Amino acid sequence: MLVCKILVVEDKKIIASNIRKSLQKLGYSVSEITKSGEEAIKKVAETHPHLVLIDICLAGEIDGVDVAKIIQNQFHVPVVYLTEGSEYKILHKNYLTEPFNYIVKPFIESDLHFAIEMALYNHQSKKILNEEKDRLGEIINSMGCAVIVTYANGCIQMMNPIAELITGWKQSEAFGKNLVEVINLVDKDGGKTIQNLAIHVIETGEILNLPENSTLITKDGKEIAIGDNVAPIRDQNGNITGSVLVFQDISKRKQTEADLIRNAFYDGLTALPNRVLFLDRLTQAIERSRRKSDYYFAVLFLDLDGFKEINDRFGHGIGDDFLVAIARRLESCLRSVDTLARFGGDEFTVLLEDIKDITDATNFAKRIQDSLRLPIQLNGHQLSATASIGITWNFRNNQEAATLLQDADIAMYRAKRQGKGTYAIFN
Repeated sequence: MLVCKILVVEDKKIIASNIRKSLQKLGYSVSEITKSGEEAIKKVAETHPHLVLIDICLAGEIDGVDVAKIIQNQFHVPVVYLTEGSEYKILHKNYLTEPFNYIVKPFIESDLHFAIEMALYNHQSKKILNEEKDRLGEIINSMGCAVIVTYANGCIQMMNPIAELITGWKQSEAFGKNLVEVINLVDKDGGKTIQNLAIHVIETGEILNLPENSTLITKDGKEIAIGDNVAPIRDQNGNITGSVLVFQDISKRKQTEADLIRNAFYDGLTALPNRVLFLDRLTQAIERSRRKSDYYFAVLFLDLDGFKEINDRFGHGIGDDFLVAIARRLESCLRSVDTLARFGGDEFTVLLEDIKDITDATNFAKRIQDSLRLPIQLNGHQLSATASIGITWNFRNNQEAATLLQDADIAMYRAKRQGKGTYAIFN
């Protein structure tokens, strides 16, 4: 199997060394580690890496952004930016606009792995899309995309077999009809019907990309996600004589993207948010509290008491089912604004937003304990649980997400030492 070769561009030696170790641990090959933008461009030309991981704020004459543009435009190699948390807010507005094209330091290896895989996936998807567009001049009926050609009045002149298959319309049925009668498009983002795109490009003379979440309503009422563009057709004199609509079914791609995002942000067993998503929401809560002095939130760290005994006695299958049941039980205690996450094993965290004071958090902890004491029926077994709960809240200014979690974790261990089914507040 081909090992992905990565060029690392980082001018801080210790950080570069740690990145190399992480990449190698994840199964990637590090072709080179360079310190400057000029050297990075040279190494890309020499080593032909599959991806470049680059510090966006490199020291030197050429910064990381300019280097990345050269690498992407001239060598067609995907780039993932590395940025410090302090730089992120400034850079995000101007450069870090494309999803998954950056990662904020410090990061965990799973975040690094996800960012690289998404960059490679997006690069490969764009490459395939561009290759398909390059073949549009070939014989239309041999294409793998649906193609519909219209006259200058926006009525259908022809459609290829793929277009017939996707839309459910035969060319003989569609001929002469207005494009919107056959291509019934809805923008899922806005919920609005998309008007005749052929007329638009004929009037403007410009290529028009389909809206990101375009959904085609087929002849039999089926909904299919499609993507691509509509372009004007010009004769030898440059006069517009019609339009060509090229599209494809991207439902599988959309599902793959959704699965990748879900796997990155949600726990596979319980379907709860995972550590990454919880930290993101906690960070957002911290930002809200900095903007609003009377905005309070609490973080609870839960560890189930005696879960190991359940696993040992009944097996991991029952143990997993028990965790799922516990997750549903905990969810029932939440408000819509709160976040429950599984951190791994039998550890759960809760973010209680917009509370009045610490009493709200302790009352919630008591509600959890009362709920967990109710027995759970699994495969003929009656099981119950308690949890040791650590509680902290934003009683100090300038607290960070990692610090709050650590405080809650410390309080949880203090609660565990006090006995099962108790809670403790970080002091």
